[in-house]
Amino acid sequence: MFRSLSFLRLWTGNTASGLATWALPFILGLAVLERSLSAVDLGIVLAARTAGFLVAVPVAGVLADRYSRRGVVLWAGFVAGAATPLIAVGMGRSVVAMAVAAAVVGIGQGACRPAFQALTAEVIAEDRRQQANAAMTLAVRVTTLVAPGLTALLSQFASTSALVIGTGVLWLGAAMIPPRGTFAPAPATTRIRFFGEFADGLREARRHPWFLAGLGALTAVIATGYSATGVVLPLVSRDRYDTEAVLAAGLTAYTVGALAGAVVIARRRPKRQGWAALLGLGCYGFAPLSLLFPVHPAFVIAAYAVAGLGIELFNVPWFTATQREVEPGKLARVSSLDFLFSYGLAPAGLALIAPAIDRFGAEPVLAACAVVCFAAPAAAALVPSSRDFRATAPIKSV
Repeated sequence: MFRSLSFLRLWTGNTASGLATWALPFILGLAVLERSLSAVDLGIVLAARTAGFLVAVPVAGVLADRYSRRGVVLWAGFVAGAATPLIAVGMGRSVVAMAVAAAVVGIGQGACRPAFQALTAEVIAEDRRQQANAAMTLAVRVTTLVAPGLTALLSQFASTSALVIGTGVLWLGAAMIPPRGTFAPAPATTRIRFFGEFADGLREARRHPWFLAGLGALTAVIATGYSATGVVLPLVSRDRYDTEAVLAAGLTAYTVGALAGAVVIARRRPKRQGWAALLGLGCYGFAPLSLLFPVHPAFVIAAYAVAGLGIELFNVPWFTATQREVEPGKLARVSSLDFLFSYGLAPAGLALIAPAIDRFGAEPVLAACAVVCFAAPAAAALVPSSRDFRATAPIKSV
């Protein structure tokens, strides 16, 4: 894949945006350690960034189908890059200014996601998209793995404010590096109003039962299993095993498992890709299940590795099928629904899990989450078109 200059530019731009996204929370965490930012202020800033992301995703989906996907990536990256230094300026001075700037960065981040998904389908031929998507997600997982350590290393040579500004430089790279695509937007005279175009995206999504079923399963897994383990794993590591090592090892194992999953799915194409992908998604249930019982730490670490492996065995075929099956002129809008529901409900899950644990206890909540993680993909697999993530009728190109 990397012999193609177009893909290399696309991959580099997408990786730059991912590194900027993942590095910012760690850098601001250093500011908390330096006492230039409080933990409450950090929460406000990151919440503002998430809010900006959620607002931008559906809007960007419409814009990326209405105009050039490359143009949306360009302006989204410039917006995020221009707003990032304002976070550094507000640090230690005004949390309101930081929050506003972070919300603008979130808007740029959210605008990039559906545009990058649609741009991938333009730049990469259909028979190579699974490899391309695997390479993209591989970059995301490597970024997740190295961002904390790289941030800590760079903090020895640069101030926290300089590191924040550095993420803005990454956003500028994400804006300028990707190549131009081949998508030709509809003439302005044929366009309808914004909400009408968004509704067209909803209708296109409804035309693919496998997409609705898979999105429902993914959303359920992220809102329950991912949120529950994010809250409970630190507590279990501290209270049951009396060490932070289990927390660190579990999160590292998840990322390493995801890396392995990306490598595997880049080379193999299961006969029934949809069922295989949903089986991989269901593997996330082993993570909350491992926290439910007083098992050896090795079982917890192994469960997280399996969960990471499974999530990439789902993600890559899922993205590839969406790029293949959805009408090209509506791909960004459908992709925006994917990000809006799957990522958008994660904060809601995190917000509800902690009160649920306080009310019912960790064990019932973990058990319920494990059941949901196993049952939701199984239910999605019952939809006939989910077997191959493929429509029953041919798609008309625009």
